[in-house]
Amino acid sequence: MAKLAMIAFGGNALLRAGQKGTFEEQTENVTRTCAQLGHLIERGYNIVIGHGNGPQVGNELLRQEAGSKEFGLPAMPMDFCGAETQGSIAYLIETGMDKVAAGRKVISIVTRVEVRADDPAFLNPTKFVGPYYKECPLDGATYKEDPRGLGWRKVVPSPRPIGINNIDVVEKLAREGAIVITVGGGGIPVVRTPEGLKGIEAVIDKDLASALAAVTMKADEFYILTDVPKVYINFRKPGEEALDTITVACAKELLEQGQFAEGSMAPKVRAAIMFVENGGKQCIITEAGELENPACGTRIIP
Repeated sequence: MAKLAMIAFGGNALLRAGQKGTFEEQTENVTRTCAQLGHLIERGYNIVIGHGNGPQVGNELLRQEAGSKEFGLPAMPMDFCGAETQGSIAYLIETGMDKVAAGRKVISIVTRVEVRADDPAFLNPTKFVGPYYKECPLDGATYKEDPRGLGWRKVVPSPRPIGINNIDVVEKLAREGAIVITVGGGGIPVVRTPEGLKGIEAVIDKDLASALAAVTMKADEFYILTDVPKVYINFRKPGEEALDTITVACAKELLEQGQFAEGSMAPKVRAAIMFVENGGKQCIITEAGELENPACGTRIIP
């Protein structure tokens, strides 16, 4: 039976720092990343793809705001904007994957992901969305400085995912050989109410949502694609060191030491731990350009 791999696209696979987010820029970035996934397809993997949408949903919120001010159009809530960017980004990924799919079908699913209404994250916004600013805007929203020193960005609540709608359908399609795009932007956050699932203003971390998808589907491997080839300790400091293979226990210890920045590598390491602790064989954190090498990246194992 073919191995099933869950792939989480990092934000740089879609939009790089300093870019404006034009259609041409995003298409070029996605095409380049999808080409690298061709190496996994050549090795016989079945794959499911998740992706981020922080810059895109932030830009969409700005468009909503401008449309409301300039033309009196009703501004749509964040969950609606998340659904819009799920569709638009999936379109770009589908187009890119068609070129390397080797005859496989490429299917996108707009995905709702359930969170708890009482999740404490709603009291402490931490998830970066939207463009970078040189100075902190004074518009009433919550902003924090990017840990990589790229500027200030808006932050919103990031509740923990607890369930993925239609994940059984995703798994069935993937194991039959289709390439499936799901949990875009971490999924559209919804809470359970007496009337059914209802959208809520938040952004779910795409790595945690992808890890939950991987666990639920019993994926063999989980790849988190980012903008560095490996995970580092003392990143960009004296004594910087790339990590090859570490255990879950080691990863937890390094998290406790504060080796990984919040809003950057820390959520990825937590997602890796979640996957491996719940039955996954290994999680690989690397950049897309390294996928040609079967031994690429930092591997987190039991």
